[in-house]
Amino acid sequence: MLLVYTHKITPRLTYAFKHVFTRILGVQVQFTTKVEEFIAHNSLKLSYTRKPLSGEVFIKSNELLFDQGLSDVDINVLDWDDTKCFFTTNERSALPFDIFAASFYLLSRYEEYLPHVKDDYGRFLASESLAYNNNFLHQPVIDIWAYKFKTVLQQEFPDFIFPKQSYKIQPVVDVPMAFTYNHKGILRTLGGVFEDLMRLRFSKIYERLMVLARFKKDPYDTFKWIINKQKHSRFRFVVFFLIGAYSSFDKNISINRRSFVSLIKSISDYSHIGLKASYFAVDDIDVLKIESRKMESVTNFNLYAVRNSYSKVNLPKAYRNLIELEINKDFTMGYYNVLGFRAGTCTPFQFYDLDYEIQTPLQVNPFMCFDFALLKIGSKLDRKQELQRLIQRVKNVNGTFTAVFHNYSFSNEKRWGDFKELFTIILNSADEE
Repeated sequence: MLLVYTHKITPRLTYAFKHVFTRILGVQVQFTTKVEEFIAHNSLKLSYTRKPLSGEVFIKSNELLFDQGLSDVDINVLDWDDTKCFFTTNERSALPFDIFAASFYLLSRYEEYLPHVKDDYGRFLASESLAYNNNFLHQPVIDIWAYKFKTVLQQEFPDFIFPKQSYKIQPVVDVPMAFTYNHKGILRTLGGVFEDLMRLRFSKIYERLMVLARFKKDPYDTFKWIINKQKHSRFRFVVFFLIGAYSSFDKNISINRRSFVSLIKSISDYSHIGLKASYFAVDDIDVLKIESRKMESVTNFNLYAVRNSYSKVNLPKAYRNLIELEINKDFTMGYYNVLGFRAGTCTPFQFYDLDYEIQTPLQVNPFMCFDFALLKIGSKLDRKQELQRLIQRVKNVNGTFTAVFHNYSFSNEKRWGDFKELFTIILNSADEE
């Protein structure tokens, strides 16, 4: 156990310390404001305050963890070894920056509460982030910092045995449209044919007719391949199905179709089933409630997790809605168009509500790899190499590699030609030394 001395115990402070030590390094933490108790502790300990007590491992505290609400935070990002840091300290501090305040800033998504530019869907852009603009989005900096600090503590407390952590994978399959042509109904099918005619896409018309006549498999029906991959993986996939009402944003088949219900039930025999919240459910708790209850009635289980359509996270409303509906896991924290670590970590963490100053029960599972972001990378070789580099960065800190692929990215469409291989690389990475 680690004992931390500080002049004031706050929710922010306990939240940041527990992520760094308990979630990343596997070490339990306790806090004290009593000097006598701290001095008497004869194992792992450090002080987090304005001035050191007497030669102990000391981190000079930034005021961020003792504040409440939002304020203008002055941030100057500096190089530190092979990574970056901010909230610098002084020469008496064991680290040249306040690792806990910096971690809290990234984990709480402090910058997403501040005024920023959004895209047409209302999403926070990678280009607005501190990490992107200071060239550390590609690193799980909080986990890197934690392991560097672990080395400092091991030098000071060589008898303390840190728990062994291990690399994990968390494969996510997103299903916004289960089938390209099948089970769409007469009106949608006729509408699709008419649109293809107007755009002179005769090959699409031919393909549609072949699929509907059952001479050819539906391009998006990759579920047998997904199940086969799941059977050979020791990590359970999370498969998110969109079941919301048809709209200009969401175009899956109806949940009232027996074939769709049967598909979801068959996948649930092997993988976790999550809800892909529709575009309108992201901002409307009543719509989200209807969709979550429908999914639970299909699976006969409490809803495992939610992932928002278009990877949209409007903080804090979207997460508060999940908490109110007692949904405990989210898989939306990441960027759809850029590889990297939106919250600065590759370790699942709890959502901290900055308005209420509390750690919530909602576990945020950040993803660092999205199939569309990989698609933007030029050649197949470049994609493979970039993916392997990303995997290695997570492995270096014994983190959790969470990747989001769509069912159609395993299709035979030309642009997705190498994505089965890329997904397999991720699965195999868990079994490599």
